[in-house]
Amino acid sequence: MDLTVSPRAAEIAADVDTFVRERIEPAEAKITRDYAAMRARGENSFVVHPKIDELKAQAREAGLWNLFLPAGEHGDEWAARFGTRGGKGFSNVDYAAIAEKTGRTALAPLIFNCNAPDTGNMEVLLKYGTREQQEEWLVPLLEGRIRSAFLMTEPAVASSDATNMAARAEVDGDEIVINGRKWWSSGAAHPDCKVFVFMGLTDPDAPRHAQHSMVLVPADAPGVTIERALPVMGQLDEPLGHCEVSLENVRVPASNVLSGPGQAFAIAQGRLGPGRIHHCMRLIGLAEMALERACRRGTERVAFGKPLVQLGGNRERIAKARIDIDMARLLVQNAAAKLDAYGTEGARVDVSAIKAVVPQIACDVIDFAIQMHGGGGMSDDFPLTSAYATARSLRLADGPDEVHLGMVARAELKPYLAAAKGEAK
Repeated sequence: MDLTVSPRAAEIAADVDTFVRERIEPAEAKITRDYAAMRARGENSFVVHPKIDELKAQAREAGLWNLFLPAGEHGDEWAARFGTRGGKGFSNVDYAAIAEKTGRTALAPLIFNCNAPDTGNMEVLLKYGTREQQEEWLVPLLEGRIRSAFLMTEPAVASSDATNMAARAEVDGDEIVINGRKWWSSGAAHPDCKVFVFMGLTDPDAPRHAQHSMVLVPADAPGVTIERALPVMGQLDEPLGHCEVSLENVRVPASNVLSGPGQAFAIAQGRLGPGRIHHCMRLIGLAEMALERACRRGTERVAFGKPLVQLGGNRERIAKARIDIDMARLLVQNAAAKLDAYGTEGARVDVSAIKAVVPQIACDVIDFAIQMHGGGGMSDDFPLTSAYATARSLRLADGPDEVHLGMVARAELKPYLAAAKGEAK
């Protein structure tokens, strides 16, 4: 596989890295403290910090905007219209290099208008939305004027098996009637969240993977209630949040269905491949940040008469972290190249592999960095606890490890099982 990054992508990745280090990281500590102060005063902390809007304007002016847009018919037009430098989308291999640089901080993807779940929702609208749906929702999302959420996971069922989904999206004449409760709806607490992509059961008698539909639901539709923002290991992730949302007899036009009733699983498969590449490369950037901080702390701090890096097995842990990060990066780049060459179906096993491996590696590296920082690593004085919460949650998001390992094992065992079955005959 050709893992070569184009000159344009390499240049933009370098500019993103500089922007993150010189503008976002220095601002992020103050933004985090300001949100904590709001919570301490009992105020609503789900507001947009003015520094975020300032940084977004700077990023857009620099052409570091909507960089996730894919190359080809579904992305180039929109990249030209909405400010991506060079006016074209990127291949998955190219964007992987850029996504890694945005992963160093929690805020960077939002600043560049490349944050989940908006990227996935925008890609769904790009690929499956009608022109009317695109003009109503995709345009303001690409402009950064609104935010969105993806409503899939449910508290009452084991959502690792998406066919368990019980919330309803039922056709009633020229309307869709929606009932159910969702949670871990990332982005729903943002004050500018205006639309949900809702996945629900439409026809329980249809074939297993044709029972569900995806529907565009305005966030202010009658019957929609944001019940609460869910903390992730104590992190509320302002201003986006992760919410529990109830929907009671919510009615939207049937034209809000994406790609037609029963098409939710087909859409989800097209959505998740690139999204998992994005998640994994951002995690590699996060792990690089953690290792960088661990090395700096370990060389600057002295205990028992020696720098911390010279104590215990810390040198070996640093070496292992470097090796693991580099292996993970190559694995993701390989998955990205297969996604570019063969599409979602051809890269299914590779995408499952990275989804199982990369979050675990990131967790291990961040945990080591926390250990190197001692008590400080457990505080909010450093971005390590929030980084760990992010990495740990991504071992569940887009499917738990066990689901993805099962996919890899199934592909590995398939020829052996077939041979054994033939021999048994």
